Amino acid sequence: MRLLELLLIAVGLSMDAFAVSVCKGLSVRRLEVRHALLAGLYFGGFQFLMPVIGWLLGVRFEHLIQSVDHWIAFGLLSIIGLSMIRESRSQAEELNDDFGFKTMLLLAVATSIDALAVGVTFAFLQVSILPAAGLIGVTTFLLSALGIYIGSVFGARFKSGAELAGGVILILIGLKILLEHLGLVKFPF
Repeated sequence: MRLLELLLIAVGLSMDAFAVSVCKGLSVRRLEVRHALLAGLYFGGFQFLMPVIGWLLGVRFEHLIQSVDHWIAFGLLSIIGLSMIRESRSQAEELNDDFGFKTMLLLAVATSIDALAVGVTFAFLQVSILPAAGLIGVTTFLLSALGIYIGSVFGARFKSGAELAGGVILILIGLKILLEHLGLVKFPF
């Protein structure tokens, strides 16, 4: 998998965390640097950890499903992408200014479940997991921290657009993987 593809996946996976960070930034009465750092550490940390766990699971079962791995990658990325697109159309979420351990842990897990599935996909595609998960984690850290500031300044209008863009990116990458593995198209990137 090429660096550009990994970066696009990282950005796509980061969009849920970015959207939640925008909402958290919107809910904060007095923004502090610690809010951005907490969001970045929780979301980025789990976005790093989940693909590694998914990859470990995928490696264990790779020999059983190697002949259909490209279909699985396409299916998982499409399901995640469609879910993100659906969420972008849903009602606004209730604002919560709590940055406590329990709240942030639940949000971090909820926004990183899709990264677990991507980790399984990485195992099938023979992706070197630590650099890939590192890129996903750092990207999510930066976008989550930025999301806190954007939310405090601009409000929730970017939330649905971020989720929509992330969903479309993941679906297109899944389609690219499928088309290349079927030998129908060879993309230059």
